[in-house]
Amino acid sequence: MKVVFAIDSMKGCLTSMECGKAAAQGLLRAIPDAEYEVRPLADGGEGTVQAVTTGCGGTFKQVNVVNPLGKTISATYGIIENPNKTAIIEISAAAGLTLIPAVDRDPFKTTTYGVGQMILDAINEGCRHFIIGLGGSATNDAGIGMLQALGASFYDSAGHLLTGDKGFLTGGDLEFVSRVTPDNFKSALSECTFRIACDVDNPLFGERGASKIFGPQKGLFDSEIIAADKWMENFASVAKTALHRDVDPNAPGCGAAGGLGFAFKYFLGGELESGNKIVIDETNLKKYISEADIVVTGEGMLDAQTAMGKAPVGIAHIAKVFNKPVIALVGSVSASFDGDKLPDVDAYFPIVRRPITLEQSMEPSTARINIAATAEQIFRLLNI
Repeated sequence: MKVVFAIDSMKGCLTSMECGKAAAQGLLRAIPDAEYEVRPLADGGEGTVQAVTTGCGGTFKQVNVVNPLGKTISATYGIIENPNKTAIIEISAAAGLTLIPAVDRDPFKTTTYGVGQMILDAINEGCRHFIIGLGGSATNDAGIGMLQALGASFYDSAGHLLTGDKGFLTGGDLEFVSRVTPDNFKSALSECTFRIACDVDNPLFGERGASKIFGPQKGLFDSEIIAADKWMENFASVAKTALHRDVDPNAPGCGAAGGLGFAFKYFLGGELESGNKIVIDETNLKKYISEADIVVTGEGMLDAQTAMGKAPVGIAHIAKVFNKPVIALVGSVSASFDGDKLPDVDAYFPIVRRPITLEQSMEPSTARINIAATAEQIFRLLNI
């Protein structure tokens, strides 16, 4: 028997690889001579750098960058040694909402400059292929901070160079952007490819745009939302002039991460894709699944969102293309989960074995024991 374990991380508890290794322990207790592969699984959000870098035998690099408010912090990204030398970056490492206290959240004062610094560092390390995870940003600057760090120049209506009060541009500086010249981009950027993990389809501006949908959670108030939305609309026009081609601010994902999706798509030529698909492609997961007898996936919470296309459902769908049985291990099942069947999943099993608190169940040592024990019983049954 050959088993592939591709389990999403259990947030706040275990990484994807830790979940898979725990389940593999249970397999070997039941079937000592079983073959198995533990593969990373992530959706482009939190945990993607850890999962993909570790799962692909990469290394981690720490670099000093500015956080959303300009304070110097250490951010980590992954490097995978392959023909393209790939950098795995989560923008939240430099521009994340969790990096600043709630009381200090103000998208007019926050920047994506640190994201650009991470990209530059990876380029200096020889990376020419990038996987970028969008999500969890504290910013609403349409990516001008990142683009500034990469060498773009921004000017106001009088032709004055905009540099920002602290040496970097913020969401508030969008008001004054009248012209942008990407001519001074680092030359190596032309050699780079960007796959952008983006699982929201919001446009840059409008009723479903970055400012109106995501602005409130980042600290924008009603009048500020209206103003920021207009600045986003103006920036789309400025970008069209600068790039000498049509841009579509309504393209799905342009509003992701406060407009970073737009900047990546049009200024850096990035492809906005499903995070699940990117991780599956980059880790060659289809090959492993095609060679397996059984596929085990899972995640921390089984709920209505799972059935709407989260990572485990993506894995299950691929497995069914190859006619493989699929089992899911889940930390718990939401009371609101409607239905006993998941798309393409043959059976799912909650791992908690006795009444305990949520905090107790999320202790890493407890979760490892529970995953291994549940997997062991499943494979004992399958080995009859």
